Amino acid sequence: MKTLTFPVSGMHCASCVSVIERALGKLEGVKEANVNLATEQATVTVDEALVKDSQLQTAVESVGYQAHIQDITLDQDTQTLQKENELRALGNRAMISIYVGVILLWGSFPGLMETAPLFFKDIWVQLIFATPVQFWAGYSFYKAAITSLKHRTANMDTLVALGTTVAYGYSVFVAFFPNVIKQLGIDPVAYFDTSTVIIALILLGRFLEAKAKAGTSEAIKKLIGLQAKTARVIRSGKELDIPLSQVVVGDIIRVRPGEKIPIDGIIIEGRSSIDESMVTGESIPKEKVKADLVIGATINKTGSFTFKATKVGSETMLSQIIKLVQQAQGSKAPIQRIADLISSYFVPIVIMLAILTFIIWFDFGPNPAFLFAMLNMIAVLIIACPCAMGLATPTAIMVATGLGAGRGILIKDAQSLETAHKIKALVFDKTGTLTIGKPKVTDFAMTDSKDQKQILSLISNLEKHSEHSLASAIIDFIEAGGAREPLIKIKDIEAIEGHGIKGVINGETVLVGNRKLMEKEKVIGESLLDKKATKWSEEAKTLAYVAINGKNVALFAIADTLKNDAKEAVSELKRMGIDVYMITGDNKQTAQAIAQQAGIDSDKVFAEVLPQEKEEKVRWLKTGDARVAFVGDGINDAPALASADVGIAMGSGTDIAIESAGITLINKELHSIITAIKLSKQTIKTIKLNLFWAFSYNVVLIPVAAGSLYPFWGILLNPIFASLAMASSSVSVVSNSLLLKRYKI
Repeated sequence: MKTLTFPVSGMHCASCVSVIERALGKLEGVKEANVNLATEQATVTVDEALVKDSQLQTAVESVGYQAHIQDITLDQDTQTLQKENELRALGNRAMISIYVGVILLWGSFPGLMETAPLFFKDIWVQLIFATPVQFWAGYSFYKAAITSLKHRTANMDTLVALGTTVAYGYSVFVAFFPNVIKQLGIDPVAYFDTSTVIIALILLGRFLEAKAKAGTSEAIKKLIGLQAKTARVIRSGKELDIPLSQVVVGDIIRVRPGEKIPIDGIIIEGRSSIDESMVTGESIPKEKVKADLVIGATINKTGSFTFKATKVGSETMLSQIIKLVQQAQGSKAPIQRIADLISSYFVPIVIMLAILTFIIWFDFGPNPAFLFAMLNMIAVLIIACPCAMGLATPTAIMVATGLGAGRGILIKDAQSLETAHKIKALVFDKTGTLTIGKPKVTDFAMTDSKDQKQILSLISNLEKHSEHSLASAIIDFIEAGGAREPLIKIKDIEAIEGHGIKGVINGETVLVGNRKLMEKEKVIGESLLDKKATKWSEEAKTLAYVAINGKNVALFAIADTLKNDAKEAVSELKRMGIDVYMITGDNKQTAQAIAQQAGIDSDKVFAEVLPQEKEEKVRWLKTGDARVAFVGDGINDAPALASADVGIAMGSGTDIAIESAGITLINKELHSIITAIKLSKQTIKTIKLNLFWAFSYNVVLIPVAAGSLYPFWGILLNPIFASLAMASSSVSVVSNSLLLKRYKI
């Protein structure tokens, strides 16, 4: 299976979305098809063996739209230029139509026409002015309407084409056969101004809507703009500045202070402080040394270094982030499917309502009944645009996912964003999630028998010959204290599996290991260190004893320490009414010790859990209506992440874990979980408000357009004002979504 996202042109309302999704869904091998009105893109998951790109393109074109699958290979600058040209052309058609519409209104509208020159009042002049607008500016309406009717579907363009054609056609008849109209007892008045102004206002609405939608996709533009254009590569001993596209895996690249790191890699020489805020959201620069990873698009602050390229092109972290954000913006939230379902039936219902409006007014309306029937039918056709319903959800999703990405929170799908604020239980994996995931010396004690610096040097030199992870923790602790003197004579080194290491250094026998090693070697204990050992063991810390020449002289306590923000994050989650659990394969004593430090209740700790059992625990918590989130980072967390209602992966985790999760914390900060939940809540509030106004607009104004107020107050809705209201509804929904950008996260 593969997921493909490509642009689709010709869409204007939610009914267009439903038609295209049905066409794509009918293809054998298409697992899922989502069409996004706001991004004007289709995202399909297909079986590569069964579905070709050409079949997808044909399916979209068969229902009257254009799929630009070949355009997905275009660079961002070319795509942006295309969008700008399309927007400029739309703006030109809208402005010319408005100018013509104003002239026609001046010469036709009661109260205004008295001030207009006779030239503008002439019906033949009005016909000449209106015709280009109807068939040039309005060509897109006809093209889309005819194609949709060929395929027995209807959309917003069908409504506009029907409404304006009726007004224009009647006016042409009046111009050529005024006497026939008079014989029917109707004053031969043309309505060229109505058809022209409706087209002008709808085009203006679409132009403003397109401008506003461009603002919702700024996140993608900003992410793409972070990329460096060139890299300084060292080849054959020479430094060359080459385009990023020519860099290959394995290239050695030099980065100087203040420069942008071009791609992902590993430092091979030098050290520096790097600002990774644009990718991770972390504001404090990170110190980087040899063997550390560097991320493309981050900024080198101080030092100069060289690094080996490990990922290029679409494999870099930034490219993956962009891909995930694009997929999220193209995905569909469950709440949107309701709006899409209603919209798919909406246009045919509106056409029937318009016909019914005409019949009622023609049969029961006052004279001239035909004119009342025609104008009210046009008003119903024009005002009943489901555009606002189609834009209500995707515009909010686009803004929210972009906002999250800018803060190091990657939301992979809209469903996770919608569900996050409903979480009632959250399960943390311990190692690498709540804790740093790396053993660290937490406590150290020693006797006064020898010089501390000398003893630490002995230990450090011996432990450098050990491959155990605890040895690395001890070395890091010692080197952080400055003990690095070289010792010359090292011999008889013996790694004792499961116990520790032994060696002779400068004639002294040195042991570093657990209690069993001390007992085996008959090491003489020391009361002070024994008391410390008892205390630290109760705190579930791992002990490393040090003996020199058969006597215990030092003791290390080692543990995987809690992350700095873990306790605060757990406390905040509890305040939000969320039950916090911890799950780990460690023993109960260690698990309870970490849980206590983090503030997690002892009865909400799952210890000694096998990797395959994590997913079972998540499913057990999901019984009933409770929504469960799981936070993890390892390969063994992938099933649990996939099983949870919301899977949250740490950005430092494995690719498999990140792929299984709906949300990834690139910044690796636990507090970002709270931020994601709050962002979810605010986004759903925005979506519900959008849908409320979109549905209310249609429920209230369609009856008004049909003339329901006329029997009581003599109020009718002019088709011109109907088109203005319709355009305003779409723009208001997009603008409301853009207000999310002001939300502080």
